[in-house]
Amino acid sequence: MSDETTAPDKTSLRAIARQRRRAFVATLDPLAHRLAFRAIPSPLARRIADARVVALYMGLDDEAPAQRLAAQLQTMGKTVALPRVLDRLGSMDFLAWRPDDPLVSGPFRTSHPEPGDGPVTPDVIIAPLVGFDRAMNRLGQGGGYYDRAFARFPDALRVGLAWSVQESDTVPADPWDLPLNIIMTEIELIEGQEA
Repeated sequence: MSDETTAPDKTSLRAIARQRRRAFVATLDPLAHRLAFRAIPSPLARRIADARVVALYMGLDDEAPAQRLAAQLQTMGKTVALPRVLDRLGSMDFLAWRPDDPLVSGPFRTSHPEPGDGPVTPDVIIAPLVGFDRAMNRLGQGGGYYDRAFARFPDALRVGLAWSVQESDTVPADPWDLPLNIIMTEIELIEGQEA
Protein backbone atom coordinates (compact mmCIF):
# COMPACT_ATOMS: atom_id res chain seq x y z
CA MET A 1 0.00 0.00 0.00
CA SER A 2 1.39 3.37 -1.00
CA ASP A 3 1.26 6.59 0.99
CA GLU A 4 1.44 8.58 -2.24
CA THR A 5 -1.56 10.63 -3.20
CA THR A 6 -2.61 11.16 -6.76
CA ALA A 7 -1.34 14.47 -8.12
CA PRO A 8 -4.06 16.83 -9.35
CA ASP A 9 -4.59 16.85 -13.11
CA LYS A 10 -4.27 19.98 -15.22
CA THR A 11 -8.00 20.72 -15.14
CA SER A 12 -8.08 20.62 -11.32
CA LEU A 13 -4.90 22.68 -11.07
CA ARG A 14 -6.38 25.31 -13.42
CA ALA A 15 -9.47 25.64 -11.23
CA ILE A 16 -7.36 25.97 -8.07
CA ALA A 17 -4.94 28.47 -9.66
CA ARG A 18 -7.74 30.61 -11.11
CA GLN A 19 -9.51 30.74 -7.74
CA ARG A 20 -6.28 31.72 -5.97
CA ARG A 21 -5.54 34.36 -8.59
CA ARG A 22 -9.07 35.81 -8.42
CA ALA A 23 -8.99 36.00 -4.60
CA PHE A 24 -5.48 37.49 -4.56
CA VAL A 25 -6.22 40.21 -7.11
CA ALA A 26 -9.54 41.05 -5.40
CA THR A 27 -7.75 41.73 -2.11
CA LEU A 28 -4.59 43.33 -3.54
CA ASP A 29 -3.98 46.92 -2.50
CA PRO A 30 -5.02 49.11 -5.49
CA LEU A 31 -1.69 50.97 -5.51
CA ALA A 32 0.25 47.70 -5.46
CA HIS A 33 -1.87 46.46 -8.37
CA ARG A 34 -1.23 49.63 -10.39
CA LEU A 35 2.53 49.35 -9.83
CA ALA A 36 2.84 45.62 -10.55
CA PHE A 37 4.49 44.57 -13.81
CA ARG A 38 5.47 48.13 -14.80
CA ALA A 39 9.23 47.55 -14.79
CA ILE A 40 11.45 44.94 -16.37
CA PRO A 41 13.90 43.62 -13.75
CA SER A 42 17.55 44.11 -14.73
CA PRO A 43 18.31 40.35 -15.05
CA LEU A 44 15.49 40.07 -17.59
CA ALA A 45 16.59 43.27 -19.34
CA ARG A 46 20.05 41.73 -19.77
CA ARG A 47 18.59 38.50 -21.16
CA ILE A 48 16.54 40.40 -23.78
CA ALA A 49 19.18 43.02 -24.64
CA ASP A 50 19.75 41.66 -28.16
CA ALA A 51 16.09 40.86 -28.87
CA ARG A 52 14.40 42.87 -31.61
CA VAL A 53 10.77 41.73 -31.22
CA VAL A 54 9.11 41.05 -27.86
CA ALA A 55 5.63 39.53 -27.86
CA LEU A 56 3.33 40.54 -25.01
CA TYR A 57 -0.36 39.84 -24.43
CA MET A 58 -3.29 41.94 -23.27
CA GLY A 59 -4.14 40.69 -19.77
CA LEU A 60 -7.80 39.78 -19.27
CA ASP A 61 -9.67 40.03 -15.99
CA ASP A 62 -7.26 39.10 -13.19
CA GLU A 63 -4.35 37.94 -15.38
CA ALA A 64 -0.96 39.57 -14.83
CA PRO A 65 -1.09 42.64 -17.11
CA ALA A 66 1.76 42.15 -19.61
CA GLN A 67 0.74 45.22 -21.62
CA ARG A 68 2.21 47.39 -18.83
CA LEU A 69 5.70 46.39 -20.00
CA ALA A 70 5.18 47.87 -23.49
CA ALA A 71 6.39 51.41 -22.73
CA GLN A 72 9.68 50.26 -21.21
CA LEU A 73 10.24 47.79 -24.06
CA GLN A 74 9.74 50.58 -26.59
CA THR A 75 12.17 52.80 -24.66
CA MET A 76 14.66 49.91 -24.93
CA GLY A 77 14.22 50.01 -28.72
CA LYS A 78 12.17 46.82 -29.00
CA THR A 79 9.32 46.19 -31.40
CA VAL A 80 6.37 45.10 -29.28
CA ALA A 81 3.96 42.53 -30.70
CA LEU A 82 0.65 41.02 -29.60
CA PRO A 83 -0.74 37.60 -30.47
CA ARG A 84 -3.52 37.19 -33.00
CA VAL A 85 -5.63 34.04 -32.66
CA LEU A 86 -6.09 32.61 -36.16
CA ASP A 87 -8.47 29.75 -35.53
CA ARG A 88 -9.98 27.57 -32.84
CA LEU A 89 -7.37 24.85 -33.42
CA GLY A 90 -4.63 26.57 -31.46
CA SER A 91 -2.98 28.65 -34.18
CA MET A 92 -1.81 32.20 -33.62
CA ASP A 93 0.76 34.62 -34.96
CA PHE A 94 2.17 37.92 -33.68
CA LEU A 95 1.55 41.44 -35.00
CA ALA A 96 3.57 44.58 -34.25
CA TRP A 97 1.80 46.97 -31.86
CA ARG A 98 2.28 50.35 -30.23
CA PRO A 99 0.25 51.21 -27.11
CA ASP A 100 -1.62 53.97 -28.96
CA ASP A 101 -2.66 51.67 -31.82
CA PRO A 102 -6.32 50.58 -31.87
CA LEU A 103 -7.07 46.90 -31.33
CA VAL A 104 -9.45 44.60 -33.20
CA SER A 105 -11.63 42.06 -31.37
CA GLY A 106 -10.65 38.43 -31.79
CA PRO A 107 -11.95 35.07 -30.59
CA PHE A 108 -12.10 34.19 -26.87
CA ARG A 109 -12.32 37.87 -25.82
CA THR A 110 -8.85 38.50 -27.25
CA SER A 111 -7.84 41.64 -29.09
CA HIS A 112 -5.02 42.24 -31.53
CA PRO A 113 -3.58 44.97 -33.75
CA GLU A 114 -4.51 45.47 -37.38
CA PRO A 115 -2.38 43.18 -39.58
CA GLY A 116 -0.40 46.13 -41.01
CA ASP A 117 2.76 44.71 -42.60
CA GLY A 118 1.84 41.20 -41.49
CA PRO A 119 3.16 38.88 -38.79
CA VAL A 120 6.51 39.39 -37.07
CA THR A 121 8.88 36.79 -35.63
CA PRO A 122 9.28 37.16 -31.86
CA ASP A 123 12.68 36.85 -30.21
CA VAL A 124 10.95 36.82 -26.81
CA ILE A 125 7.46 35.50 -26.05
CA ILE A 126 5.93 36.71 -22.79
CA ALA A 127 3.05 34.36 -22.07
CA PRO A 128 0.18 34.40 -19.58
CA LEU A 129 0.09 31.67 -16.96
CA VAL A 130 -2.74 30.02 -15.11
CA GLY A 131 -0.15 28.24 -12.98
CA PHE A 132 3.57 27.42 -12.81
CA ASP A 133 6.12 25.52 -10.77
CA ARG A 134 9.82 25.92 -9.93
CA ALA A 135 10.73 23.38 -12.62
CA MET A 136 9.61 26.11 -15.08
CA ASN A 137 6.52 24.19 -16.19
CA ARG A 138 3.64 26.35 -17.41
CA LEU A 139 -0.05 25.70 -16.97
CA GLY A 140 -1.94 27.61 -19.65
CA GLN A 141 -5.61 28.03 -20.49
CA GLY A 142 -5.71 24.60 -22.13
CA GLY A 143 -6.08 25.56 -25.80
CA GLY A 144 -2.44 24.91 -26.72
CA TYR A 145 -1.92 28.29 -28.40
CA TYR A 146 1.28 29.14 -26.58
CA ASP A 147 2.54 25.53 -26.73
CA ARG A 148 2.27 25.74 -30.52
CA ALA A 149 3.87 29.21 -30.60
CA PHE A 150 6.80 27.99 -28.48
CA ALA A 151 7.27 25.04 -30.86
CA ARG A 152 6.97 27.29 -33.92
CA PHE A 153 9.56 29.76 -32.55
CA PRO A 154 11.96 27.44 -30.70
CA ASP A 155 14.73 30.04 -30.44
CA ALA A 156 12.48 32.62 -28.74
CA LEU A 157 13.06 33.21 -25.03
CA ARG A 158 9.99 31.88 -23.18
CA VAL A 159 8.90 34.14 -20.31
CA GLY A 160 5.84 33.48 -18.17
CA LEU A 161 4.02 36.26 -16.31
CA ALA A 162 1.88 35.48 -13.27
CA TRP A 163 0.90 36.57 -9.79
CA SER A 164 2.96 34.79 -7.13
CA VAL A 165 -0.10 32.95 -5.77
CA GLN A 166 -0.35 31.01 -9.03
CA GLU A 167 2.67 28.89 -8.11
CA SER A 168 2.05 25.18 -7.55
CA ASP A 169 4.40 22.58 -6.10
CA THR A 170 4.22 20.62 -9.35
CA VAL A 171 2.61 21.24 -12.71
CA PRO A 172 2.22 18.10 -14.82
CA ALA A 173 4.10 18.37 -18.11
CA ASP A 174 3.12 16.58 -21.29
CA PRO A 175 5.84 15.45 -23.73
CA TRP A 176 5.12 18.43 -26.01
CA ASP A 177 5.30 21.05 -23.24
CA LEU A 178 8.37 23.26 -23.44
CA PRO A 179 9.55 24.66 -20.11
CA LEU A 180 9.77 28.39 -19.59
CA ASN A 181 13.16 30.09 -19.42
CA ILE A 182 12.01 32.78 -16.98
CA ILE A 183 8.95 33.37 -14.78
CA MET A 184 8.18 36.87 -13.58
CA THR A 185 5.77 37.54 -10.72
CA GLU A 186 5.00 40.77 -8.90
CA ILE A 187 7.65 39.90 -6.29
CA GLU A 188 10.22 37.67 -7.97
CA LEU A 189 12.08 36.74 -11.14
CA ILE A 190 12.67 32.99 -11.41
CA GLU A 191 15.34 32.03 -13.92
CA GLY A 192 15.67 28.64 -15.55
CA GLN A 193 18.18 27.44 -18.10
CA GLU A 194 19.84 29.92 -20.46
CA ALA A 195 18.08 29.99 -23.82
